[in-house]
Amino acid sequence: MSLPPLVEPVDALSSREQLRTARHQCLAALGSDGQRRIAAASVGVIGAGGLGAPVVLALAAAGVGTIVVFDDDDVELSNLQRQVIHRLQDVGRPKTDSVVRVAADLSETEVRVVTTRLTHENAAELISGVDLVLDGTDSFESREVVAAACERLAVPLVWGTVQEFAGLVTVFWSAPPKPAEAVRLHDLYPPGSEAPSCSAVGVFGPLCIQAGSMMASEALKLITGIGRPLLGRIAMIDALAGTVREAPLRASRATASAPLSDAVEAVGEVDHPADGAVVIDVREAEEVARGMLPGARHLPLAALLESVDSAAAELAGSEVVVVCQVGARARRAAQALRGRGVNAVVLRGGMDGYERRRQPA
Repeated sequence: MSLPPLVEPVDALSSREQLRTARHQCLAALGSDGQRRIAAASVGVIGAGGLGAPVVLALAAAGVGTIVVFDDDDVELSNLQRQVIHRLQDVGRPKTDSVVRVAADLSETEVRVVTTRLTHENAAELISGVDLVLDGTDSFESREVVAAACERLAVPLVWGTVQEFAGLVTVFWSAPPKPAEAVRLHDLYPPGSEAPSCSAVGVFGPLCIQAGSMMASEALKLITGIGRPLLGRIAMIDALAGTVREAPLRASRATASAPLSDAVEAVGEVDHPADGAVVIDVREAEEVARGMLPGARHLPLAALLESVDSAAAELAGSEVVVVCQVGARARRAAQALRGRGVNAVVLRGGMDGYERRRQPA
């Protein structure tokens, strides 16, 4: 099934991006609206290796507004067989340097780099603020850290893995819009799963590009609300046979706990808070430092989702307006609150939209 778009579109593209993305905009399903959503999106990419490399290429070429890349490794000579953004002259340099270079060579995409290693203690805080995450890591320990953070933040996770000549791609999401059902990493692999590393069993170089390209396609579909995402399905690539098959993926009994939002629905929008409304700003501390709406309460998205039941009890009976920078995080927070009976709406276009509306015509 198709899902609502994750991201509100920017008002307009630059003249250069308008021309550069012309072949996207003539696609009937995507069009100008979809391209402007892509330009508004903030995407987290975990790892700049075999899968992260083609993901970054595809997303930057597509014109994604911001890519936040998480990687603390340096380029090794053996990486160059499959990690297509790195060059011989990059050996010994941080992989994130290559990401910054290739994105600048392709589009107006802004790249932010995070070299802090993700852990269960810091991952949600570091990932918070992106619209979705693509995980290209190569160990189950890292995958579980990323998946747990995405579940906590209620953001979709585009997930892929490659080994030898086989690849898997799917979408996990702990709180998707109804009637879609939640699917999590542990529905596919039980906690503590392990697999041999690529250095031990090898990986076919072109397969990384194929799986990474499929991951980027899933991200763009979620951002724009087109097509049928791989939520509830898993694509299985066999590079030797030249086939891509699919299988259904449903919540297992072991992990079929209630999602963060039990009743995700279309959330109302307002241009400005009504008198007496409780305003909740779910941005991060560095964002609210630049200014908040008068009287707003600061409660970052991750903290709100973690304590959503107590927050809903405190807000019961109030009219609530949720605010973020452009609207996506506010919508997730409002959906979680509405699922617990709170009358919550979002500020249209977030603080960016609010400021634009205040400017004289």
